[in-house]
Amino acid sequence: MAWSTREIAELAGTSLRAVRHYHDIGLLDEPERHSNGYKQYSVSHLVRLLRIKRLSALGFSLARISDMSSDADARADLTELRALDDELAATIERLQQARTEVGALLRRTARSDLPLRFASVDDVAELPEPDRSFVSVIDTVLGPKALGAYTDLLQQKPDPVATELDGLPADADESTRQSLAERLVPYVRALRVRHAGLGDLTSDAPHGRHFTARTMAKAIGDLYNPAQVDVMRRLGRLLADHGLPE
Repeated sequence: MAWSTREIAELAGTSLRAVRHYHDIGLLDEPERHSNGYKQYSVSHLVRLLRIKRLSALGFSLARISDMSSDADARADLTELRALDDELAATIERLQQARTEVGALLRRTARSDLPLRFASVDDVAELPEPDRSFVSVIDTVLGPKALGAYTDLLQQKPDPVATELDGLPADADESTRQSLAERLVPYVRALRVRHAGLGDLTSDAPHGRHFTARTMAKAIGDLYNPAQVDVMRRLGRLLADHGLPE
């Protein structure tokens, strides 16, 4: 028995256009034609078409299917299948991470502007908007060690002196800025004792120290007002005077 193009497409659960495309790219052999000129497909064509459909559904590109042999147990096929299995595992991991984040959002334990690792921070720190944006930026440049230390820090209730910096107006005078910077020194020193990773946030940065420091400086300059930025700079100099990294 032989089938027409339409019949074999229906049997394989695909379209006429797909069958013709497979012929055009050499993925499916052209069948013999009947005396009336119509194509006559055999069982071998159907089996090949079903295999193409199955491998395509698994995630193989048509180019990769073309490179694979017709024997499903061939070594080349096993290599391709192992490679595809690795790709699928990576995709599943990404999807599981995405589902975890969506679940956190649905439970209202996270806002969409914060990475998942900081999902519980809102319940503790109640971060102001500039800090929220800064957290999102540093999540893209810090390494695991620094991010772990920063996450631990944000799990704590904010100190009054840190809250004072958050509310510092842009027109704060010289003495107010200097006083706040000086009062921040013991606070920051204590934080670095409790969270060792804060001493050098760029130590394990995946993009390197220079790029990370430049990105963080850019974020600070854009997100905080001039008085706040000035206090941070003063604080950095004071910490250096005490033998601590800025």
